[in-house]
Amino acid sequence: MKALAKLKEGVETMSVARIQEAADELERHGLIREAQLPFNRAHFNTCFAEIEALFQRAGYHKALDVVGYQGEAYAMFDPNRWDPVAVLRCLRDDVESRVAS
Repeated sequence: MKALAKLKEGVETMSVARIQEAADELERHGLIREAQLPFNRAHFNTCFAEIEALFQRAGYHKALDVVGYQGEAYAMFDPNRWDPVAVLRCLRDDVESRVAS
């Protein structure tokens, strides 16, 4: 339980500057992959409300959603601009291209 509280505190106290580039990318494209975010899978699984609040502090006030592909890749996206299936296809292509190379 202490680890969970520490994880949430880490997100809640993260600086807006650290998330600003991701918020800008979401504003432009509505989709951002895990490698472009300062969060790991544990954050998404336990702290999504805190992550949304952090994006709001950075000026991104639209709805957000997260999808994962086979536990290997995650993406955060604007559900008004992207269909979850399309995001999963992007993630699948990313994972398969990494495996192929």
